[in-house]
Amino acid sequence: MKLYSGPVSLFSRKVEIALYEKGLAFERVEVAFSQTKGYAPKHPDVLALNPKGQVPVLVDGDLSLYDSTVILEYLEDAYPHPALYPTAPRERARCRLFELFADEVMLAPLRFLMHRTEPQPDDPERWNAKELKAREAEPALAGHFAALDRALEGKDYLCGALSAADIAAFMPVFWTRRLGGPSLRGHENLTGWYARLSDRPAFAKVVAQIHAADAKLSAPVEGAFRD
Repeated sequence: MKLYSGPVSLFSRKVEIALYEKGLAFERVEVAFSQTKGYAPKHPDVLALNPKGQVPVLVDGDLSLYDSTVILEYLEDAYPHPALYPTAPRERARCRLFELFADEVMLAPLRFLMHRTEPQPDDPERWNAKELKAREAEPALAGHFAALDRALEGKDYLCGALSAADIAAFMPVFWTRRLGGPSLRGHENLTGWYARLSDRPAFAKVVAQIHAADAKLSAPVEGAFRD
């Protein structure tokens, strides 16, 4: 099994956590990335295997897949133990909704913070304009934190046992902290859940790799991981 992954690709790292949680051996192929040029030049295999030209791309034998959700669902079908989705249809659907919430709803405002790891431009007005958009997006992220906190009331994980919902939701929460976004303070359920996941070896391994990549590739972010 082979995974084409980016050093600071949120969705690639989501897939890596799932692979580690399932105990699956895989070769990680890191594609070229810089904060100034992005994914350039794009890896020829990624261009050949994904019409969107993006990571993650998973190759398992003669099967090639892209899109993190499609990949996680394939891993669950092909390698069902340990499970990352509930068995009951209603709970399985609920898990998928949490994953969708993380991947699409939370990501929408989070995108406005992503310039913060880039070198500041020579023209401060460009940076200030991006920061204005980021500040406007932060209340939405804080609201999403509050929603997750409510969903975790009385629970260790979002859908009973650890699931794809937790993996997916962890990523934008971690990314928000990485980018100096809203704090976890005041959200006791979310804070406990985040700590619980961070202590798991699969999550800890990926988090350490992201920190190492940031040390090489990213500009320091004021307020990152402040809580």
